[in-house]
Amino acid sequence: MELTIAPIKKLIKKAGAKRVSDDAAIELAKIMEQKAVEICVKAGRLAKYSNRKTVMKKDIKLAAKE
Repeated sequence: MELTIAPIKKLIKKAGAKRVSDDAAIELAKIMEQKAVEICVKAGRLAKYSNRKTVMKKDIKLAAKE
């Protein structure tokens, strides 16, 4: 797992939770990482389709919309 628990807990609390368990933060981090990888794969394909080696902001934005 690449994401740390503390910032994830802050996000959950920002959404309105008063208390957050470590297990809840870990589970959300896993889901977020999984989704991020999916977006990165799509963005990589978009960059390759555009004959670029560099993934750009526009690739990430477009991949996230799909």
